Amino acid sequence: MVTKSPMVTKSPTDTPDLHSAPWRTSSYSSGHGGNCVEVATMPGRTAVRDSKNRDSGSLLFSATGWTAFIAATRDGGFTLS
Repeated sequence: MVTKSPMVTKSPTDTPDLHSAPWRTSSYSSGHGGNCVEVATMPGRTAVRDSKNRDSGSLLFSATGWTAFIAATRDGGFTLS
């Protein structure tokens, strides 16, 4: 069963070309291959990818989904185990 989340876009027809997207890395990243992601903000959406494996794909969030994800992260909505 596939569950569709309003936060993440998975439709290939709705995916923009991300090769020329304005990717940025967190200022907390050391640049030495740690656990980092890169983020690209575009009109109405935000893409996230693994900085160590840039060609492995990206998650594409709607603007509302990205805002909800960041808020949940800041509020401790995710646990690391």
